[in-house]
Amino acid sequence: MTTVPIIPESAPFTSDQRAWLNGFLAGILSQGQSGAPALRSPAPAVEKLPLLIAFGSQSGNAESLAKKLVKEASGRGFAARAAGLDALQPAGLAAEKNVLIITSTWGEGDMPDNAAGFWDGLNQNGSSPKLDGLRYSVLALGDLNYGDTFCLAGRKLDERLEQLGAARIHPRVDCDVEYDELAKSWSEGVFKSLESAGPATSGAVVEAPAPAAAPAKEEATGHSKKNPFPAALIGNLELNQQGSSKDTRHIAFSLKDSGLVYETGDALGVFTQNCPEVVATIIAAHGLDPETPVSLPDGGEAPLKTALQTAYEVRNLLGITPEKSPAATDFVSGLRKLQPRLYSIASSPKAHPDEVHLCVGAVRYEKDGVAHKGVCSTFLADRLEVGATTGVFVHTAKHFRVPADASKPMIMVGPGTGIAPFRAFLEEREATGAPGKNWLFFGDQKESTDFLYRSQIQAWHKSGFLTRLDLAFSRDQTEKIYVQTRMIEHAAELWRWLEEGAHFYVCGDASRMAKDVDAALHTIIQQQGGKSADEAAAYVADLKKTKRYARDVY
Repeated sequence: MTTVPIIPESAPFTSDQRAWLNGFLAGILSQGQSGAPALRSPAPAVEKLPLLIAFGSQSGNAESLAKKLVKEASGRGFAARAAGLDALQPAGLAAEKNVLIITSTWGEGDMPDNAAGFWDGLNQNGSSPKLDGLRYSVLALGDLNYGDTFCLAGRKLDERLEQLGAARIHPRVDCDVEYDELAKSWSEGVFKSLESAGPATSGAVVEAPAPAAAPAKEEATGHSKKNPFPAALIGNLELNQQGSSKDTRHIAFSLKDSGLVYETGDALGVFTQNCPEVVATIIAAHGLDPETPVSLPDGGEAPLKTALQTAYEVRNLLGITPEKSPAATDFVSGLRKLQPRLYSIASSPKAHPDEVHLCVGAVRYEKDGVAHKGVCSTFLADRLEVGATTGVFVHTAKHFRVPADASKPMIMVGPGTGIAPFRAFLEEREATGAPGKNWLFFGDQKESTDFLYRSQIQAWHKSGFLTRLDLAFSRDQTEKIYVQTRMIEHAAELWRWLEEGAHFYVCGDASRMAKDVDAALHTIIQQQGGKSADEAAAYVADLKKTKRYARDVY
């Protein structure tokens, strides 16, 4: 017999309220006794296999893939989580048991910024961790155009983890720029291996099963790389003055009615076409019929000349004359799909609603008597007419943002077209009334012809909004002067800004400029901060970890 609880007379209720509550409780209990539905006992807990998905990401692709994979892994019953490699300690990996690493390669075979410290930790003499209990697999992202350094960061991480005793869950997969299918194949192989191995005997996470999830709502089909927006070109302005050896363009697209949203620091993906003259030269050199129907990379057919102009990469074919003419179908079967190009956005949406601006250097050069053209840069500079459209999409770069604290100083180093994101940063700070100090290092060849966005930058400096402006025009004097030269000249002031909490940004050439600027930064920290080389390296590593040192380099 079940005893019905009685509300005591000392409870803070009136006699009528006590009577009602007593009756309510008695009714609930009697329903339970008469077979009415009662509260169910908790379902038994289940064991979930822990899975860490770590990413080394510079432009956001690896991070995006890692977070998507966490959702998939969680749906398969894993206790999955994502983390940047900058948030991990190499010595702590052994406790993770199962780790997947997705990493891009940056610059000339370098680790992404958020993976550099982790990589150093794996290679410290005498203190490298032992990873005998770790199971892992690596997905490497790269670009075949980089030759020997293709996917080098991923390859190095894969080999080093094996050297430290870890065991592969699944073989490493190296991806070119079109990575979706290979990434999917890799993840399927990883999950199959993990599921067949069963739960680990230690380190498993015990969790109660989650309630059945409601059917996921279908995501809105916005514009993306797979569904680009046909943006109209509304501006094409030459930024260099007469007499310059360069051809730099201010390119503006309309985003009206696109639904596309970007933030300063993001990049714009631009779908391009090959130069018809280049295509004609290649077809003639290979003795092919331009009207022969051939397959397109995404299905369907088109005449050879159309396919080569709109769908395939052909830049490496210039100057090649085969001994025997191939069949057109065999010819295109060995070509890569023509990829959109990414450009740092040079505008703030707050300053230019419904528009997006780029700063593009047209690439033209001659090699072995053959004229070469940058595929997309000359498409934008010479062949896309104002009013005409081409596909665009926004490529998010969460790592490259103005300081969240608007009072913090910014130091920006952006020679040449590297000025692009910093024009955007300054427009953003001006539009929002950010009180933080701003310091720009800009340089190019000659001040008289190559001072990009001169009037806008000088107006900012004159008003005091641009607190400091240091210029480095390499060919205006006998001795070459570069942005890193100016940094060293003003080392004491730069160090003071860093100690005040300044964010340090670099945009431009990865192979030379960015490395020279980084070396100058280390030197300044050593000299002005009175630090050893190792202490300066630790200071820089901390700047990166706290998101105060960010690079947009290419």
